[in-house]
This record gives sequence, structure tokens and C-alpha cells, in this order.
Amino acid sequence: MDIARYKPYNPLKLSGLHVRGLYWWNRSGSLLERDGDVDALDAKMKCAGRYWSGKYMALERHKSFKRIHLVAPKLSPVTMQDEFIPLSESDAGASHGAVDSDSVSKTSASLEESWEDEMLNKTREFNKLTREHPHDEKVWLAFAEFQDKVAGMQRQKGARLQTLAKKISILEKAVELNPDNEEILLCLLKAYQMRDSSDVLIARWEKILLQHSGSYKLWREFLHIVQRNFSRFKVSEVRKMYAHAIEALSASCSKHSRQVLQAANPSSPDPVFVQLELGLVDIFLSLCRFEWQTGYRELATALFQAEIEFSLFCPPLLLTEQSKHRLFEHFWNSGGARVGEEGALGWSTWLEKEEETRQRVMNEELSRENEGGGWTGWSEPWSKDNEGIANVEHETMNDVVMEDIQDEEEYTEVEPEVDTEDLLKMLGIDMNDGDGGEVNDTLTWIKWSKEESSRDCDQWMPVRGKSGTTSPANEADKTDEDEQLLRVVLYEDVNEYLFSLSTTEARLSLLSQFIDFYGGKMSQLFCSNSPTRADNILSLEDLPDSMLEKLKCIHEVLTKQQNSLAGFSFEFLSGSLSRNADIMKFIRNAVLLCLTVFPRNYMLEEAVLISEELYVTKMNSSNGMITPCRSLAKSLLKSDRQDLLLCGVYARREATYGNIDHARKVFDMALLSVEALPVELQSNAPLLYFWYAEVELANNSANDRESSSRGIHILSCLGSGTKYNPFKSQASSLLLLRAHQGFKEKLRTVWSSWVRGIINDQSVALICSAALFEELTTGWDAGIEVLNQAFSMVLPERRSQGYQLEFLFNYYIKMLQRHQRQSSLMKVWESILHGLQIYPFSPELLKDVVEVGHYYTTSNKLRRILDDCSYKKPSVVLWLFALSYEIFKGGSHHRIRGLFEKALANDKLCSSVLLWRCYIMFEMEIAHDPSAARRAFFRAIHSCPWSKRLWLDGFLKLNSVLTAKELSDLQEVMRDKELNLRTDIYEILLQQS
Repeated sequence: MDIARYKPYNPLKLSGLHVRGLYWWNRSGSLLERDGDVDALDAKMKCAGRYWSGKYMALERHKSFKRIHLVAPKLSPVTMQDEFIPLSESDAGASHGAVDSDSVSKTSASLEESWEDEMLNKTREFNKLTREHPHDEKVWLAFAEFQDKVAGMQRQKGARLQTLAKKISILEKAVELNPDNEEILLCLLKAYQMRDSSDVLIARWEKILLQHSGSYKLWREFLHIVQRNFSRFKVSEVRKMYAHAIEALSASCSKHSRQVLQAANPSSPDPVFVQLELGLVDIFLSLCRFEWQTGYRELATALFQAEIEFSLFCPPLLLTEQSKHRLFEHFWNSGGARVGEEGALGWSTWLEKEEETRQRVMNEELSRENEGGGWTGWSEPWSKDNEGIANVEHETMNDVVMEDIQDEEEYTEVEPEVDTEDLLKMLGIDMNDGDGGEVNDTLTWIKWSKEESSRDCDQWMPVRGKSGTTSPANEADKTDEDEQLLRVVLYEDVNEYLFSLSTTEARLSLLSQFIDFYGGKMSQLFCSNSPTRADNILSLEDLPDSMLEKLKCIHEVLTKQQNSLAGFSFEFLSGSLSRNADIMKFIRNAVLLCLTVFPRNYMLEEAVLISEELYVTKMNSSNGMITPCRSLAKSLLKSDRQDLLLCGVYARREATYGNIDHARKVFDMALLSVEALPVELQSNAPLLYFWYAEVELANNSANDRESSSRGIHILSCLGSGTKYNPFKSQASSLLLLRAHQGFKEKLRTVWSSWVRGIINDQSVALICSAALFEELTTGWDAGIEVLNQAFSMVLPERRSQGYQLEFLFNYYIKMLQRHQRQSSLMKVWESILHGLQIYPFSPELLKDVVEVGHYYTTSNKLRRILDDCSYKKPSVVLWLFALSYEIFKGGSHHRIRGLFEKALANDKLCSSVLLWRCYIMFEMEIAHDPSAARRAFFRAIHSCPWSKRLWLDGFLKLNSVLTAKELSDLQEVMRDKELNLRTDIYEILLQQS
């Protein structure tokens, strides 16, 4: 306790007599009996001092203990420089050494306030505000938050429960006045969660969701609560809740869609409708990730295939929803290739092909009937006598066959049937023992978990059911066939989760999240502040490659001068999806098909080329000079030679593999053809120019002067508006002058569109090109000025929305870092901290905070900054960077453990499988405390019971501290929770025997 020993007194408010009296009073005694401190000579505590005394601690926590609040005087709004500013009466009296004692007592009384006084005053103030502003959600939420502060000062559990009941009554009144406010509803339900049991809480949620079935925010929070409830958790139950959520939100979307069609201007998308469909897509992605993480990977893949076919490739027919489902069932059961598979055409095209085939067959049959027409002669009618003769002959043949079979069975030796208990004894398991036939060998469970993990990685694609197959030849084939049947996904397994999407934003969101789900790489489509991005990161089990690269950069920076703890790295969290050639092929096929729905979308084209690279690289280990995606890119360009951005994406991929000359040829070819393209396609030229200039400046093979000259030439053509010509020599002074003026005119046009809220990729590319041109020709400060001018054209509340502005800010930081010697590191540091306030969840900015802060400021200050961010805006990304700084820096185990506990104490972050896996590995590899890792593991599976990967970590990482009995119990609980287990323990026993 750091409590001052005396009350502060202002000597200016006291006369000389009072000052002398205070001096005598301090010498003789205190209002409270003074306790002695540590004797400097004796180094021994004489008695409890002011910082350790229980008496002072009790006094500090007493509700009636009055504290002095220093209130700053309110200044007049505007005063003239020559205006006389009079002194206050108290100050004037103090300067003359005389003041009325009554005024002093009144002033001091008004400044002193106990906790009870503050609570009463605040309550009175909130009551007044809620009466005056009953529909202001901020007032109600602040009133409820104040009750939490009151409960924090109460020691007795009963008093805290009374305060909680008061908070609930306040929020219930707020909901009564604002029944459609989602934030107040969520706050009320969280308050219920602190008081009610799980059954009562679920019942309350269901009642509220019946009244607000179209709220995706409420559904999302409800699904999180159901999924995290360990005692009630079962995969089938959670799956049922997801079906209810998708059904309710889909019905709400259909209702909004009808309203939009009836509106006066149906062409303009309704923002509410767009957000509702985006929320529905997020719920669907949560379902797919849930199925994947519980082990039902084939079902997750089938859900993606079904929804993409259903919403993106729907036939252009006016069908009811029921007819649409019946038609899709026919497609699903037909055996036709689905999206992502070889030869997939899409549902609509497949239906057209099938109709053409049906018409052709009918015409052929009709033509055969016409050709074979005419009299064919007499025919004897089929009589009942003939039918009876045929039946008798058939029965006679059956009797003969049965007699032959019986004769064969008589000569066949009957093998004795092996009893199940005898078979288990042969495997070393005695059912009569007290252990109930449990496997008591830890090594067996380790082998089982490895086999289970291997099958999880391999078995992710649904198996097609085959009709008319012959019976299996032996028991092994029968077992394999049963396993294959379990991997078949029927239409009945997916039909409850299908819904239609009508907005382009929702369709692109579905496709981009599908690519991200399977480890594909795609340009950023969402701002780091978007709830979609936050939910995706919160539900991760493995680190994506982009995040892993940033953590590696921090590791390299922090370990240049010192060694990291035990060589710890986050490699164990790296996902294996991007290293799976079959998955990359699946993504490539799917995105190629979806390019027919989203033609000339450069983000999807980049994703398909990168997937092709990863697939070809995994299939062919030999790395040649040819870019792996070259053949695919050329075939795409042949099909659409006017796709300007595809040329740019392909050229960038060539430059990535070091083929700079080939990249220049592609860029030059594209830029030379710009003028011949339609006007709407020419608007994409700024992106192409900007990419080309960046490729040239990043070229390490050429010297800096040549790279700069090439970049200036490219940007000069863009700014001046002249026809592009390939680089031959440095740009002339006249061309540079025209480019300066041209960029200014183009930027004026951009500013006018930005003021109206029209921000797109082309305008951002033009701004970056102008800033880069000024940096290369005039200086870095001129380039920074262009970017600052761009930021000034956007309202502050809009800067935190949209990935374009976030990209522009990251580009601004990179430009500052390139010239940090000239601009000073302080400028870079202040800009990064300012950006972190706008984009607190940005991995790029958090990486810059750790890297620059390591050089610029002290460790304690950097820790305070990260702690402050974690208090205001907690996120998985932020905690990963804070933990990586401490671990790589060599921080104390107590602080690292404290960071983990602080992160996992958060109501949302406690469901992060990623953080729990990091915690367990920290205890095992750095702290070398297996018992602590064991405790963390059991807490983890209690918080995240759906994560099969987390359960298997107990078998693979903690087998040294978990007994065979505990491992056996873990598997039983996994089966009880209905996680999908692909390997039977008896298979491992058979292999060992």
C-alpha cells in the first residue's frame, strides 16, 4: 500500500497562525497515531509503517474515509490579452496572509468526499441522466459499468450479489425502454451469466433470440456461449444451434431482400441488408471451423462446396426456395463434380449440360422409334400359361442351386468362432481385471494420437458414395468400406445450412474466407478492425504464415545481441494446410471456377496463382528458374487478353521468383495496350503503374541509381498522362515537370471523390504513386506531405474502416522507416503509436511497435504501452506480440506467466485455442514445469472443449506427466463430447501384436 502518511494541506490557504499550529501539530502527533518506519541505521522494522500497516490499509478501504479531490477551476472561454484577470478571493486572502476561517472550512469541506458520498452523488447523477435521456445507450451502459465499480469495493459476497441484482434491474429497465438495442441486450445477458446457472442462462438466451431472431450479433454471442459450456457441450447440440441460427438469419435476409426489391431504387445496396448477409456468412464460417476443429473435416469441406455452389452458381431460374433445394438435391446426389474437384462446371452449367443430354437422348429415342416404324409381323401374345411355365422352371433352377450350396457347406470345415474376450486376451487385455479392459501402456496412446493426427491431416475431402458395388472380399475390405462410408456426406447432412446470397460483398466475403480457411494467400479484403477478422483470428488453432513471418522478424531483431530462451519459437503453431499439395490444388480449382462469377478480380487471380505455385512446388521438389504459375497465368491471359490487372499480378509473381526481365516484358506489354482498352478498364492503370514502380525499386540485382531511374520513368508516364514507352534513358526535366503538375490535378479529382466517400483501390494506388514520385524526385518530406494530405481528406471515424486506408497508413509508415535517419526515429515512433490508436488489431503496426520500440525506448516503457493497449483493446494478435517480446527478450517466467493469465482471464480470449497452446508449450519448453503445463492443459480443454487439436496435444506433448489411465479417460471424454475419432485403439494394439 502506497498511502501518504498525512493529509495534504495547502499552506497558502492558512494564515501564519495556522501554519505555526500545523507545524506544532505535525511534531507532536497526527490525527492518526504515527507508526514508525524502518530505522536507517538499524535496518529493522520498529513497527508497522505507513506503507505496510494493516491499520492504514483498513482506513484506506473504509467507505466513510474522506479523500481530497483537486478540482481544476473552469477557465473563461476566451479572454483578451489585455483583459484584467482578477485573483480569486481565497488566493487574494492568502497573499495578504488573512482569510476567513469559515470560508476555509467550507472550501475544504466541498473538496473532501468519501466513497459513500461519491457513490450517492454518482447514483443521483445517473438517475437524472436516465430520466432526461432514456434512449441514450451510453448513459445506461455507463450506469451499469458503475455498478461493477461499486461491487469491486465490496468485500462481502452478499453485498456484491445485491449490487449485481441492482445492475440487472437497471439493464432490464433500459431494455424495457430500448427493446431493439443490441448492446444493452448483450450487457444484460452478460450480467445474467454472472448470476444464473447455465440452464437458466440458455433459456433466457432462447427467449430473447425468439424476439430478435434477425440479429446476427446476438446469435454470434449465443453460439460462443453454447460452444464454451463444457458441461453441456456435445457436437450434435451445438450443430443444432448453428442450424437454428442460419435458418433464422436466412429468413431475415429473405425478408429484407423482398423489401429492397420493392424499394424505389433497388440497384443501390442497402447497408443494413449488406451487413446482415455478411453476418450470416460469418456465422456459416464459424460452423465450418467448428466442424473442422471437432474432427468432421469432410463435413466442413462439403459445407463449403454446397454453399458456394448454392449461392454462387445457382441456375438463373425463378424458383421458390423449396424448389431450389429439390433441384440442388438432384445435383448433389448425381455424382457430378463439385467446386474444387477436377472437372467441376458449377451447378448452373451442370444443369444446362444435363438438360442438353436429356434432350439429345429423347431425340435419339424418338428418331429410333420413327426409323423402326411400320408393321413387324405377327407376334404371339404372352399368356398366363406361359408365365406359369416360366415360373416353374425358375423355381426348379433355384432348388438345384440351393442343393449344390448345401452340399458344399457339408464338406466345408466349420471354424470355431473366436470369442471377443479371447481376442482381447491375445492382445494383452484382460476384461476380468479391475481396470475394465483399459490400455495401460502410455506408448500405445502416443502411437494412437500420432495416427489420429495423421489421419486428420489426410482425410479432409468427402468421399462419394458408390451405388451397385460388390460385396467386400474379406473382413479388411469390409472395414475399409465402412470407414469410407463414414466419410460420405449426404444431402441431408448439409441441407439445413444452405442459404442464398444476393449481395456482391457477401459473396466475395464467403469466397475470400474460404481461401483463408484452407491456408491460401490472398490480398487483404477486410480491415483489421472488422469483427470478421477478429473472429477468424480468435478461432484459430494454428498461426497463419503471414503472422508467423512477423513473429520471426521480431525474433531476429530481439536476438541479435542476446540469446532467446531455450531457442523457443512459434514454429509448433504453424499450420500444415499450406504445405498440403492436395489442398492447394483444391483451392486452385475452386477459385478458377469462381473467376467465372467474379471476372477480372485481381485479388482472386493472385490467390489462384499463389495456390498454383504452392501446388507445383510441393509436387516438383526441383526448383528451376521457371515460375511455377507461368503456364496457368498464360492460359488465363489467353482467355482474356484485356485483363490488365492479371498482367500485373502475373508480372509481380515473376519478379518474386527473380525473373525481373520477364516481369518487365509483361508489365511493358500491359501498359502499351492501355490506350486501346475501354475507358472502364483504363481506370485500372494506376494499380499497374504502382506495382511496376515497386517491383523496380525492390529489384536487388540492379544498382540503386538504375532502379530509381526506372521507377521515376514509370511514374512520370502515369503523372504526365503521356503514352507509356519502355525505359531507355532517364526522364527529361520537362517530363518530370509535367508529371508534377499532372499528379496535382489527378489528386484534386481524388480528393473530391474521397470527400463524397468514394474510396477504391485505384485511388489509393494513385496516391501512393504520387507520394513515391515526390519521394524519388523532390525528397521524402514531399512524399510524406502527399500522404498527410490524403489522411486529412477523410473523417477521423472513417479512417478506422476499410482496408484501403489501412494499406495507405502502412505505406506511410514504411516510407518513414526508409528515411528514419533523416526524419529521426522519434517521428517514426510517434506515427506508429498514433496508428495503433486507429488500428489496434493490426499485426503490421504491432510488429513495428515492438521492433522500433526495442531501439527507441526502454523495455519498461514498451511494456507499459503494450499493457495499456491490452487493457483498452485486448486481442489475440496483441497478446501474441506482447508474449513474443517477453519470451525472445528473455523476460522473467513470472511476468510471462502473468501475461498469459491476464490474457486468458478475458471473457472472449479464454476461448482462444492458440493462446492455450502457447501457454502449455511455454510451461513445457521454457519454464520446464510439467505440472504447471498439466494444469494449463486441463483448464484449456475445459474452456475449449471443441478443439480436437488441443485434446491431442495432451497425448503428444504431455504424455510424460499424464498416466495411461488419464489418457484413456481423456479419450472417453472425447467420445462423450462426440468429437470425431478416426482410429480405434484396437487397431494400434493389432499393429503392435
